[in-house]
Amino acid sequence: MLNWDEYDETKAAPKPQQEVRQEVSESVSEETQEPVEENFMPVESGDRAKQAKDAIQDLDTKEGEEELEVLAGRVQVDDKAMINCRADLNQLVPFKYDWAWQKYLDGSANHWMPQEINMTTDIALWKSDDGLTEDERTIVMRNLGFFSTADSLVANNLVLAIYRLITNPECRQYILRQSFEEAIHTHAYQYCIESLGMDEGEIFNMYREIPSVAKKASWGLKYTKEISDPGFVTGTDETDKKLLKNLIAFYCVLEGIFFYCGFTQILSMGRRNKMTGTAEQFQYILRDESMHLNFGIDMINQIKIENPHLWDEQMRQEAAQMILEGTELEVQYAKDTMPRGILGMNANMMEEYLQFIANRRLVQIGLEEEFEGATNPFPWMSEIMDLRKEKNFFETRVIEYQTGGALSWD
Repeated sequence: MLNWDEYDETKAAPKPQQEVRQEVSESVSEETQEPVEENFMPVESGDRAKQAKDAIQDLDTKEGEEELEVLAGRVQVDDKAMINCRADLNQLVPFKYDWAWQKYLDGSANHWMPQEINMTTDIALWKSDDGLTEDERTIVMRNLGFFSTADSLVANNLVLAIYRLITNPECRQYILRQSFEEAIHTHAYQYCIESLGMDEGEIFNMYREIPSVAKKASWGLKYTKEISDPGFVTGTDETDKKLLKNLIAFYCVLEGIFFYCGFTQILSMGRRNKMTGTAEQFQYILRDESMHLNFGIDMINQIKIENPHLWDEQMRQEAAQMILEGTELEVQYAKDTMPRGILGMNANMMEEYLQFIANRRLVQIGLEEEFEGATNPFPWMSEIMDLRKEKNFFETRVIEYQTGGALSWD
């Protein structure tokens, strides 16, 4: 046992902090002054490292000098443009289109993944002999067949064409986010198909084998084939118009018309407590697609403002024709998927609904309505984003859910 009487206070007493610092400093100083051993040899480099070193020594810094010279200097807001801009695209700020950046932030806050949605009741219903009618099964399969490839087509167009040809960095930022969301949507359809045990070969090849599905896919592909060519560039009236037609085709038609029949059908099933997991996936996708549509409309209108010469009479007629062709294709799809009345709707009601939607798309890009008196026979579709609030958060999160970093606790 330690005897405090024998304890040497002089040895145990702590040294003043200043003395400790001095000793540490002297120790470090001694270590740093130690001479390097004479027999120390550097690591021997291999042939590949030597080749890399030689390549860097011989690097020609004049390559790309012309491009760097054009992009030199800080970007000013007035330097930015939606297309044919020569300002440095790597300089994100200052923003010219605040709406584009806000949509990127909103999209990021609304992130979700398909596996978060419970598909248990859908699986039981789908496997049940008397759970769904044949017409209801046809609707589910046709819509999963179309959408599982349609979002891939949209994503390809975004990545291979639009991103390269839009010359505004904040819009490109949103396009990157949209591309990821299209991948999530394709994932969601695959998740539904796999969960329900469907024939994947049959579902994923409907855009080749079912005429009403194939026509819609073929119509969209013709507007992206040319501008997806890596050699395609804008800068002339002809090529600028081709890009503008592509944007109208994909935002106003593929995402602004082609989705509405199928989404109405699936969401109507959800309202009747059928295929609720699949319907919830479609609700999340609808929220994303609504933002994609609004972004695309804003981008189209901004190009028109900056390039008014492109929006001539011929271009206006072609744009209207594209929207009306898309409407007719979707009407044919409705008749094919609903040969009889089902889920409180029929093909005639869907035709009027699509005419109502077509009028909105025409007006949104500055054109006149085509279908006088067309009304919305499905007002609940306009309210669907409010109806989601009735969900029990502990059973399934509400569709307006946002990631924690985006929430305000004020």
